[in-house]
Amino acid sequence: MVRRYDPERRQRIIDAAIRVVGGSGIAGLSHRTVAAEADVPLGSTTYHFASLDELLVAALRQVNEGFATAVRESGALADPECDIADELARITGRWLAADPTSVELEYELYLAALSRPALRPVAAEWCVGVTTILADRVDPVTARALVALLDGICLQVLLTGSEYDPGYTREMLRRILADGSTGRGAVPVD
Repeated sequence: MVRRYDPERRQRIIDAAIRVVGGSGIAGLSHRTVAAEADVPLGSTTYHFASLDELLVAALRQVNEGFATAVRESGALADPECDIADELARITGRWLAADPTSVELEYELYLAALSRPALRPVAAEWCVGVTTILADRVDPVTARALVALLDGICLQVLLTGSEYDPGYTREMLRRILADGSTGRGAVPVD
């Protein structure tokens, strides 16, 4: 029996896993459903990914790039005269509106890290990646706070079905940036 050379098979399996999770949630993910979606033999999925967690790690790593890429590719953020709060609010709104299904999928995989420890390092990569990009403009602590706020706002929009409010986002980002520039940070509560 001749083995067919298929260098793109691994990527097709990852793409199929993303589609399966997008359509059926993580509960619908199995080697069998992914093999059917990718149109590959079942053994191919287990050859490339010994466990579903390995497959989820690859899928999460791939979908995690959406927001980080938008931030990284923002030419405005590289400009020292840029209003960081305004640009981040704009990027966030554009990202949420561009492909809501993709954003929901990204968060579904991201939140799966709560119950699947194998995903935690990849979920952390997203936070660290965006923080690192922003730390070129602000101090690392402020960058982490900005990422946490944006993450929380996006999650609230997704969970509540509410409309994204760029004005609110801009205002909250400005508050964090103002505290970061004065060195005040969080004020302890007695």
